[in-house]
Amino acid sequence: MLLWFRNDIRTHDNPALDYFLAQRNGLLPSKAVFFVSEKQWLTHDWSTIKIDFIKRHVNALAQQLLAFNISLEVVHCDDFAEQISFLQHYCQQHNIMQVVANQELEVNETQRDKLCLEKGIPLCLFESDVIVAKGKVLNKTGEMYKVFTPYKRAWLTYVRQHGFDYLGKPNSVAATVLTEQESAKLMPLLVCTGESDLWPLAEQVEQQVIPEFYENKVASYGEKRDFPAIKATSGLSPYLAIGAISPRYLLLLFLQRFPDILVASDSPEFTWLNELIWREFYRNLLFHQPELSKHQCFNPKYRSIIWPNNHAHFNAWCEGKTGYPLVDAAMRQLNQTGWMHNRLRMVVASFLTKHLLIDWRWGEKYFMQRLIDGDLAANNGGWQWAASTGCDAQPYFRVFNPIRQSERFDPKGQFIRKYIPELAQLPDKEIHFPHVYLAKHNLKNYWPAIVDHKQARLAALDFYR
Repeated sequence: MLLWFRNDIRTHDNPALDYFLAQRNGLLPSKAVFFVSEKQWLTHDWSTIKIDFIKRHVNALAQQLLAFNISLEVVHCDDFAEQISFLQHYCQQHNIMQVVANQELEVNETQRDKLCLEKGIPLCLFESDVIVAKGKVLNKTGEMYKVFTPYKRAWLTYVRQHGFDYLGKPNSVAATVLTEQESAKLMPLLVCTGESDLWPLAEQVEQQVIPEFYENKVASYGEKRDFPAIKATSGLSPYLAIGAISPRYLLLLFLQRFPDILVASDSPEFTWLNELIWREFYRNLLFHQPELSKHQCFNPKYRSIIWPNNHAHFNAWCEGKTGYPLVDAAMRQLNQTGWMHNRLRMVVASFLTKHLLIDWRWGEKYFMQRLIDGDLAANNGGWQWAASTGCDAQPYFRVFNPIRQSERFDPKGQFIRKYIPELAQLPDKEIHFPHVYLAKHNLKNYWPAIVDHKQARLAALDFYR
């Protein structure tokens, strides 16, 4: 057998690894493979920070697998076609009777797996990326849910009735203590740039970050999560995006701390569980509607829209030069750190699609090229929600007012001051839209607003109608 790691860079609650350990012949040394396909990754718009994050976790995985007498081979292949060719040759050369892996959701990946089977590669697939298996939560007519709230209720009912298949941590079979010479020989398998170093590895997150979040932050998550100057969110999305942490493990720990949470949707803590269910909802959408991987509008009536797509406005948005401080600070956060607070993702997405009337796919692509937690299902779902083209999206006539959003969620301008220091000395009430104040004091250290909010809102309503 051969174990193939993909978007599941972990040993904890890994169905493919669990099966592999159960089926292999005794304690004999075994092989696993991970493909580094940077050309393919860049085709899919993966950011350099996400790629660095993946490489760091692959290096850690190689060490962890030694406890199971498994050696990880990292193979550099340009694209999926080369992966298939390598596996064909490897299976023939080593008489491999089964290649064990976890499924990947996106359309190119599923097509690759189909080709593997057609070319005789004995692929055996499991599911590791969701709590409830995709396609299990259906409406009364046996179809996918197209509205989140009834999906959530059905999802909760399913988990209460059926539970979920958490596998835990497998038992090690080999000593993990290495000599310095052995460690030097093994590590690192991949050279990392350090771009993602501010994000700890998943093992540390499981030991420290998750318990601390559940203990001290989750009760106030609903109250504080929308304020970007406060570190109130879990920060777990990068780990879920690359499969370094299992969503089932997150729910298990959550239920251990809050045993009644599945029937307590009105509790403060449920707000965070709701985000996990949104993640499941978007992954189910992609499962049922694979064409979403090809950037198609979910709502058919919007597929023929011809967006104005002003390139100068798009560049200003990318660079954080729209003249709306909260939008610009958010884009600076993204460009500088590879991360953006969730409330701000909604604000800047609404601004791009509603104020600037730029195709949501431009923003979706830019986010994927910058985010450490870039994930097709969540990113596509979020952008189509903001653009009103998606499943259970906000109505087209809802246009976020970036000034009001700033006043409400960054009232003292703490977040704005962090990323736009040229506005740091402005009074709190002026910082949200400072142009009158700047003109009055003859200050020219901030760019003008590229559109007027009221006029842009009316233009958006006209456009969508």
